[in-house]
Amino acid sequence: MKVAVLGAAGGIGQALALLLKLDLPENSELSLYDVAPVTPGVAKDLSHIPTSVKVTGFGGDDATPALEGADVVLISAGVARKPGMDRSDLFNINAGIIKNLVGVVAKVAPEACIGIITNPVNTTVAIAAEVLKAAGVYNKNKLFGITTLDVIRAEEFIADLKGLPAEHVRVNVIGGHSGTTILPVLSQVQGVAFTDQEVIDLTERIQNAGTEVVNAKAGGGSATLSMARAASVFGVRLVQALLGKQGIIQNAYVDGGNSCSPFFTQPLLLGINGIERVLPFGELSEFEEKKKEEMLEVLHNDIQLGIDFVANN
Repeated sequence: MKVAVLGAAGGIGQALALLLKLDLPENSELSLYDVAPVTPGVAKDLSHIPTSVKVTGFGGDDATPALEGADVVLISAGVARKPGMDRSDLFNINAGIIKNLVGVVAKVAPEACIGIITNPVNTTVAIAAEVLKAAGVYNKNKLFGITTLDVIRAEEFIADLKGLPAEHVRVNVIGGHSGTTILPVLSQVQGVAFTDQEVIDLTERIQNAGTEVVNAKAGGGSATLSMARAASVFGVRLVQALLGKQGIIQNAYVDGGNSCSPFFTQPLLLGINGIERVLPFGELSEFEEKKKEEMLEVLHNDIQLGIDFVANN
């Protein structure tokens, strides 16, 4: 399997590349691209780590060499949030970046699975879909908005609150990947009981966790290390599924035929063709059902913003 990381010289990209170098299956290829001229140096640096994953790096204006023969493309390119910004504030810059990069993927690696990390994911995934449709290569089973960060944050916060090993906590997070569109399904967490107030507080913290990091970095950026970990978990498990490993389930933001929304985060069974099956997200509590209904207008507006961007540009 060949995995390409676009935006590989950035805060997320470098950490993601390191984790993939360590965790991808033996004899995988890791191809790094960024407009920054430092990218070949990042690849050279990683190549000194003794694993069988081969690393190459490409800088400049053309991502084509990095994408040739890619099976999986992970896109983290874009600008980060700063204090006072939400993910929608990133739209004007990052929308153009995603549109251009996915356009190159459509030409060079049209069969590749694409994982979008660049925020606002609610919108950038819709942009990617429209670009792929225009190129005649859209496959809804191979386009993912990576929302794993919401899952691992939820697991860590619950473990911390309840004094549990985080490795033993599993949380289903559905909806989107921004603010109130993030919905942790706390009622389904096994072996843990929450008070009504804990549910309210945990839900709000998980929804606003990105802002915690932005504020704590005091203008120095947004979540990079935790996002890189989340993307590496998703990327490695996707590669394992593409290679034939059975029973791999991950949550992601996809065009999954959900009646709630054209794109929606929910559990997916991954397989050799990308999405093997979209799984039901299960029964929701009254609180969760209410939150789901409240999020839909925001989510639909975010998606339409992406569709309109491609139509008008």
